[in-house]
Amino acid sequence: MLPTDSTETLSFNRCITEGDLVIVYERHDVMKAVQVSEKGVLQNRFGMFKHSDWIGKPFGSKIFSSKGGFVYLLAPTPELWTLVLSHRTQILYIADISFVVMYLEIVPGCVVLESGTGSGSLSTSLARAVAPHGHVYTFDFHEQRAASAREDFERTGLSSLVTVGVRDIQGEGFPDEFSGRADSVFLDLPQPWLAIPSAAKMLQQDGVLCSFSPCIEQVQRSCETLKSSFTDIRTFEILLQTYEVREGHLPSWQDGDGVLASLKGCKKRQRSTNGQENSRPRTVLARRMGETRGHTGYLTFARLNCVR
Repeated sequence: MLPTDSTETLSFNRCITEGDLVIVYERHDVMKAVQVSEKGVLQNRFGMFKHSDWIGKPFGSKIFSSKGGFVYLLAPTPELWTLVLSHRTQILYIADISFVVMYLEIVPGCVVLESGTGSGSLSTSLARAVAPHGHVYTFDFHEQRAASAREDFERTGLSSLVTVGVRDIQGEGFPDEFSGRADSVFLDLPQPWLAIPSAAKMLQQDGVLCSFSPCIEQVQRSCETLKSSFTDIRTFEILLQTYEVREGHLPSWQDGDGVLASLKGCKKRQRSTNGQENSRPRTVLARRMGETRGHTGYLTFARLNCVR
């Protein structure tokens, strides 16, 4: 997914080779991850695509089928991987993930502890953020789920940056070997308050913790526990609204709620074939799309007290 050698630059200008993981892009909401093999074939509504035609092409290439249809071959960035990975559990999406990475102050070289791993959506972005010299240690109590996540990190080339462990962090806490070593801790647990005392022991001075919870009652109880060892406690709810923007006629374009949203100052008069201005002006319009992400949960951040 990304180079882990510090001498390499983070670039996908290289060509596709056999064994690479490629994101096949049909449209913004239709993508799939494909492992390239010399004899492999992909069939979809646009026709048949031979993997052998992909080998040697740079990432981002537009590939045509015998029918004339086409797809794009994209590099498996964390953003795209989040959209195509297998959902073994509810996952965090780009809006939440970007917020988490920023507020946890994660930079290259950081050591991050995570519980639980789930589908590995956040883990993938954490790995890129700490590369090339940092590391993510992620734990899940479910052995099969942890094994599946481990396989995914192998497929995406992140196994040198992510270590997956099987452990009940709520009941046992984080392993003592990480005591005082972690720059950041992320908790996605049913009862995060049970793991907060252990997380405090793992963090370095001035380290940051984030807890994700779907219910405000979980947030309230977690915040009560955080007060004993943490400061600067804040909770956020991230809502993502997606819009489609294109040119059209004002009366003809409405969103799902029957509301028309236009961008002011963008009207354009179209000339007809005889050179006369069309009486119906076209406007650049924006409407809400059906894939809007609503409430997924609450993100609570807290900084470890400098004096414990």
